[in-house]
Amino acid sequence: CLVPERNPLLLAKEVATLDMYTKGRFLFGIGAGWLEEETDIMGGDFSHRWTQTRESVMAMKELWTTVESEYHGKYYDFPPVYSFPRPVQRPHPPIYLGGHAKNVFKRIVSWGDAWMPNRITPDGIENGKNQLKELCDESGRDVSSIGITVYGATPDPSVVNELFSAGAERVVLTIDSVGEPEALAQLEEHANKFL
Repeated sequence: CLVPERNPLLLAKEVATLDMYTKGRFLFGIGAGWLEEETDIMGGDFSHRWTQTRESVMAMKELWTTVESEYHGKYYDFPPVYSFPRPVQRPHPPIYLGGHAKNVFKRIVSWGDAWMPNRITPDGIENGKNQLKELCDESGRDVSSIGITVYGATPDPSVVNELFSAGAERVVLTIDSVGEPEALAQLEEHANKFL
């Protein structure tokens, strides 16, 4: 979800609704966007999109964890409100951030819950885990509280096993960009290999 392009009052309700319908299994993967024109059209501040994203996440956490919530920031400002439904997961669904840059790891340790790198190698996971551990040690956070989900993995059992061995707790396989019948066939093939 490209957070700067959404109002946190609405997005908090959407996330809580999805968490309710999935019985507490919703994982909230977020990003800040890369296309300036799109971010601008949708009301985001492209030059400060990660600052805006953090503020939105803080506002949503307030909505998810406080009965009568209010938030006063640079980008979002709302008086005391009630926001329903509430997420099933407490205190809220886990917030996943992608990427490999040092700032991504700082954001995860500061206000995220999990790391979701895209198309990464086992060595890349090890490197990321080391960076997360160093930052967690500096901040006093327990590194084991940070989950790792690999996104866009090659559907090869040996590759997937290596990713798990390197520390991934979940691996999301990639499928080719094809029409519906071909995509369903690929999903069936993946299910036969991995389930």
